[in-house]
Amino acid sequence: MFIDPHIHVSSRTTDDYEAMQRAGIKAIIEPAFWLGQPRTKVGSFQDYFNSLVGWERFRASQFGIKHYCTIGLNSKEANNEALAEEVMELLPLYVGKEGVVAVGEIGYDDQTKAEDKYYRLQLDLAKEVNLPVMIHTPHRDKKRGTIKSMDVSEEHGLDPSMVVVDHNNEETVREVVDRGYWAAFTIYPHTKMGSERMVEIIRQYGAERIIVDSAADWGISDPLAVPKTAKLMKEKGIEDELIHLACYQNALTAYGHSGQMKESDWLNAEPIDQRKKLSGNTVLRGGQSPKVEGDSSSDIIEN
Repeated sequence: MFIDPHIHVSSRTTDDYEAMQRAGIKAIIEPAFWLGQPRTKVGSFQDYFNSLVGWERFRASQFGIKHYCTIGLNSKEANNEALAEEVMELLPLYVGKEGVVAVGEIGYDDQTKAEDKYYRLQLDLAKEVNLPVMIHTPHRDKKRGTIKSMDVSEEHGLDPSMVVVDHNNEETVREVVDRGYWAAFTIYPHTKMGSERMVEIIRQYGAERIIVDSAADWGISDPLAVPKTAKLMKEKGIEDELIHLACYQNALTAYGHSGQMKESDWLNAEPIDQRKKLSGNTVLRGGQSPKVEGDSSSDIIEN
């Protein structure tokens, strides 16, 4: 069994969901982030947050996957301060909703004053509602931004065990782990942290507070990055216990602090029944037979 604790499935297809389910992914976490271009109205944030706690959660369930999310104002869009102020008013309405396991992903992009302001405000919000935090570390000047993210988090009194620092690489992992944070790694094809490099990270540092995720989104990315990396770890002689920690248990432990995420959520989940609808909508199209677990005649026939 695997958990992908950082994937933007709103931009993925039903084919991806089916492949993820076949690969053993039982649960996913979808962090609120930007959509490839800046939003210009607060209503677009509201609709997006609604989709994270509503339709996308339902859509995942139709393929046997438990969907959770994080809610936050991302660092890129924090630089539009007028809009950011409106979004900050929305956040308290969503962070307490069912299935929300953290405030995130928040942090720094260009490490501007505005980004710092709204990062700090959201750290305070997470502390107030006792939720974990998912930190987005910058892709430019990463080491300085990662250290600053942790320093500011500690200024605001957050326990490192409640904070997942994501998008790590070889130059950041040591300090993140040594300071007691969860160190998450984005496995992207051709860039950032690849599967081969991830194996060496585990070999060097173990897996005590290491988390593997895909961050698959609307760009070139792989929604099967977690099971593929686990497979490579196995082939390279990494112990099963370490693979289990990095690709399943650590994410469950870290985000389980929310009180919203429990292993029983998927171990005791209701059977898939694609006859169900949400607000009259279904994942099926005209003429397709719904999949109903336990009914072998209901499975969709492959072309």
